[in-house]
Parts: sequence; structure tokens; C-alpha cells
Amino acid sequence: MPAPDALLLISTHCPHCPAMLAALADLVKQGTIGRLEAVNLEQRPEVGQALGVRSVPWLRIGRIELTGVYGKAELAEWATRADSEAGLADWFHALLKEGQLPRAQALVEADPALLAAVLPIVGNVEASLNVRLGAGVLLEEFAGSDTLRALLPRLGELSQHADARVRADACHYLGLTGDAAARPWLEARIADDDADVREIAAESLQNISG
Repeated sequence: MPAPDALLLISTHCPHCPAMLAALADLVKQGTIGRLEAVNLEQRPEVGQALGVRSVPWLRIGRIELTGVYGKAELAEWATRADSEAGLADWFHALLKEGQLPRAQALVEADPALLAAVLPIVGNVEASLNVRLGAGVLLEEFAGSDTLRALLPRLGELSQHADARVRADACHYLGLTGDAAARPWLEARIADDDADVREIAAESLQNISG
């Protein structure tokens, strides 16, 4: 996989921008980043307006957008995973943890394929309640859609997870697909050891057509 490209937005009076620019330039030299474009918003404000950027430093690395100050090691880590699903999942986890649900919603609405990056959060038992709830909002917005139905096999796998919370959430989202192909996964959970999982599986079966 080729190294990702990066776009850095800075301003003349930003105290943190020079360090970010220098770190990213080093990563270009190392080949961790393929190409770096830096734009001074005081000279090219239209670039920031087009991207909806309100503060600097702002960085797009691959498909991931980061706001604020990051060290060279952090930037290198993001660069190596910028276009992987694991990297995208970590990005969405960070957005939801920071309370940026509206931004995450806008990103998924603009590119529904990003919804797949939310699934690892469903299966992450270490994720906080707020993060899990945010992931739920994103998935529920696509109820009955082809985008959510495309994730059905992976939701089915999550319905077999060792953690009852994950199984319960997966059953809920399987029901939201409205797809008869979810029925075998849900029927398997009717006899689950956990009462909540059994209840949600039964409710979700009622939402399945066919």
C-alpha cells in the first residue's frame, strides 16, 4: 500500500503549526507520507472555507482528518493506518469520545462506506458508554438501508461475541437491517444465556420481514 498524502492547514500566527509542519516534513523524507501540501489560511482562506475548517493546525492524512496538535510519533502512527479500516475505526472512536457525533454523522452521510468503520466499536468491550451510544446513533440512521444490510455477516459474527452487551447490540442492529437473512443469527440467540440478549433477539425477529 503506498504511503498516504497529507494536507496541512496552518496560519502565520499559530504557535503549534511550525512543529507540526516540521514533523510532517520529516515523515515525507522517511517515506511514511507520500506527499505533503501545506496551506496558510491567512493567504488562502478559501481553502479553509471549502473544508469547513475553523481552527488550525488541521490535517488530512489519507481519509482521516485531525484537528489540534500531534507529535511526530502520533502522526507516523496515523499515517501507517490512515487508509485501513482499523485506522478509520480508531478515528471514529476518537471523534465519538471527544463528543463530535455531528461531525461523525456528516462524514458517514457523505460517504456511507465509512459505516463499516463503526463496527469495531460495537465489538470493543473497552469502549465507553458514550462512544457505544454514538456508534449506535450512526448505525440506526441507516436502518433498512443497503449500507447496513451489507454489514449483516459481520453483525452476525458480533451476535456470537463472548460479551453479552456486544451480542445484545448486534441483535438490535441485525433487526434494523430488516433483512430475512438476519433471521438465523437472531433465532440462535433466542436461547442465549443472557436475558437481555434473548429479549432483544425476540424483538428484532419481529422487525424482520419474510
